[in-house]
Amino acid sequence: MPPKIVTGTLSFIFLLLTTSVFASNKIALVGGRLIDGYGARPIANSVILIDDDIIQAVGNQDSLPVPSDYKVVSTEGMDVLPGLWESHAHLMLNGHANYAHWHPTYKDRLADEIMPASAIQLLLAGITSTRDLGAPLAPSIAVKNKILSGELAGPRLYVTGPFIQAEPYPGTENYRWGVKTVKEAKQKVKQLANAGVDLIKFVDQDKVPLDVAQAVVDEAHANGLKVIGHSHRPDEIRVGLKIGIDNFEHTGLTTAPAYPDDIVDLLVERTATGRVAGGPLFWTPTVEGLFQYDLTVDNPERLDDTCWHRGLQPDTIADIKASLASPGKLGYMQLTPLRKPTLKRKIAQLRESGVVFLVGTDSGIPTKFHCQSTWNEIAVWVNEMKIPAMDAIRAATYWPSVFMGLQDKVGTVSEGKWADIIAVKGDVLRYVNKLSDVDFVMKGGVIYKQNGQVVEDEIPISQQVH
Repeated sequence: MPPKIVTGTLSFIFLLLTTSVFASNKIALVGGRLIDGYGARPIANSVILIDDDIIQAVGNQDSLPVPSDYKVVSTEGMDVLPGLWESHAHLMLNGHANYAHWHPTYKDRLADEIMPASAIQLLLAGITSTRDLGAPLAPSIAVKNKILSGELAGPRLYVTGPFIQAEPYPGTENYRWGVKTVKEAKQKVKQLANAGVDLIKFVDQDKVPLDVAQAVVDEAHANGLKVIGHSHRPDEIRVGLKIGIDNFEHTGLTTAPAYPDDIVDLLVERTATGRVAGGPLFWTPTVEGLFQYDLTVDNPERLDDTCWHRGLQPDTIADIKASLASPGKLGYMQLTPLRKPTLKRKIAQLRESGVVFLVGTDSGIPTKFHCQSTWNEIAVWVNEMKIPAMDAIRAATYWPSVFMGLQDKVGTVSEGKWADIIAVKGDVLRYVNKLSDVDFVMKGGVIYKQNGQVVEDEIPISQQVH
């Protein structure tokens, strides 16, 4: 006699069956040309099998059949790439031209409005991982954790919290911390590490005593954190190399036509040590804002693109617009036209020295919106600096993951990695500007943009267009 099955048991069995069938999110991306991030020849007619947030298999339509329980999403006619990294963003900024007004006015709106808006703008532009290099500590950690928990939509966020420097500039004490002694340097780096930051941002390293600067780097490394430093002045670079900074930012040196010979020699000496020195020396040149400022003044229409409105309140949008009414008169940018002619030589010097470039933009500073900056940087590299498109793409995918020690999880479209994938219509290796209009965005197996349209059901209301 068969056992008696009560109604509750049947309900439980049904729940198990439906859970096993529908709980997993199995998606097959089929048909597009895959540029996987490794720099090898692209894979035509690719197939990428994704289960929840992990890539299960990668092949092509001849070699990898799609199982029947996978939902097929066509990428025909598209180039498919790893999600991009923005290696130098400022989520606490949204392009406003007047810092003296912005910082006090919006300091209490960072965690609830400003940084979440920056995050969703980055994500929908195809940026699935971001290094946020400088912001007050509490909102930085709060927004990072909300993205991790799914409460907010945004890139995988890696934060520094406040800058470490000799002395904070007046009125910036909430996001810049000064250090004057070895004890203070160790204490503040430890405080940041214990709070949960992912990196240490160190600027003006040439303006603190050498033993204090060394203590910042040593304490960071002792806590498993890499150090990112500015390179605006020759001595910032010299001291940074001496103390072991891992990644320099910007091209700096204002209007100087080139890096001094001794700095180039020091860079070559450092890059020649490679693994012995802990790996490559990384450099994030952040050139597109400098290169394109005069073009923006001549044609400011890109400032009217509403992509940067998402997640911001109407009064914030109006305030930013008003600050940018006369882009050619911004005091922040007056030296920029004189710096622009120096950029190609400096980029060539850095490449010749053997540093490994990362794509980053200073996204968020005046006139630079999170929905535009990263693709503009890549385009300037390729179209103006003559960096091969594949190299530029790898500098925005593979190499940032290596720097962060995450190459086993992200940075390439390959088996076992997180399903962070974007796609664009057409050939990005020939026309890299196509990254300006990303048609498909997936992060962690969740589709946030498809056929050029935002999947609003995946976006929290607070991050939608107001």
